[in-house]
Amino acid sequence: MKNGYNIPCNIAQTLNLIGDKWTLLILHQLMIEHATYKDIQDSLSGIPTNLLADRLKFLETEELITVALYQSNPPRYRYTLTQRGADLADVFHSLFLWGERNLQQCHKHLTHIECGHSIELQYYCNQCGKTVSRDELLVTGE
Repeated sequence: MKNGYNIPCNIAQTLNLIGDKWTLLILHQLMIEHATYKDIQDSLSGIPTNLLADRLKFLETEELITVALYQSNPPRYRYTLTQRGADLADVFHSLFLWGERNLQQCHKHLTHIECGHSIELQYYCNQCGKTVSRDELLVTGE
C-alpha cells in the first residue's frame, strides 16, 4: 500500500486504511454479501486482479475482513467483514445520503424497510438522550 498520512487526525488515519482507489468499493461489495474473489471481481468491472488480491490481503491484515477456505482444490476463499469492517456501514450510509442530495444522477437511495420512505442522518447524544443538530457538534482532541 502507499505511504500513509502522518497526521494526528481521525480522517487521515481512516483514509490510511480505506482511502485507496477501490478499497471502499471492495468493502461495500462484502457488505452486500459478495463474499468470494470472483463475486467481488465480477461486481467491480475494471478492477485489476493483482490489485484486488493486494487490497484483500491488506484488509485482512488490518482486521477489517476475515478469510476462510471453503474449497481446497483449487483453493477458494470466502471473505467476510469483521465487526470493525461492518462498522463502516454508517460511512456507506452517509455517502448514499450525500449522493442523494448532491449528485446529478443518483444510483442508490437509503430507505426505511418498514415504510419505504427516505431517511435522514441524525446525531444522538447518549448522555442526555437528545437529538443534536450539526451546528451543535464540536470536534475535540489534538
